[in-house]
Amino acid sequence: MLYFHWPSQKENEMDDLYIVWTNSDEIVFDKMVAMYARTAKIENHWKEITIIIWGSTPRLTAESEIVGQRIRELLQVGVKVSACKSCCDSFGVTEKIINMGVEVRYWVEDFTKLVKEDKKILTI
Repeated sequence: MLYFHWPSQKENEMDDLYIVWTNSDEIVFDKMVAMYARTAKIENHWKEITIIIWGSTPRLTAESEIVGQRIRELLQVGVKVSACKSCCDSFGVTEKIINMGVEVRYWVEDFTKLVKEDKKILTI
């Protein structure tokens, strides 16, 4: 007889990864953030992967063709991409980021909750 173990909600939540991208270097995004997130999602290393665009990175996201292309690829494979609204607003790129298919929202409260709940967070 076969028995299946259905993961609990708590176990499922431990399979979520949040990548906070604050380093506005195009190569770091391309060769680390995007490369890791895409590969880890395709190979099912994490149930959910969310990249949070924060700090000065919204400006690079709006200006760089490479970053824009990588974000489209990430969204296609199921990586969630979200950006800090305050940061986007401060650089005047909110609409452009939204038009890329990226969620734009305020992150302070939810990020604080993630930290307090000891979620898996990778900061680049």
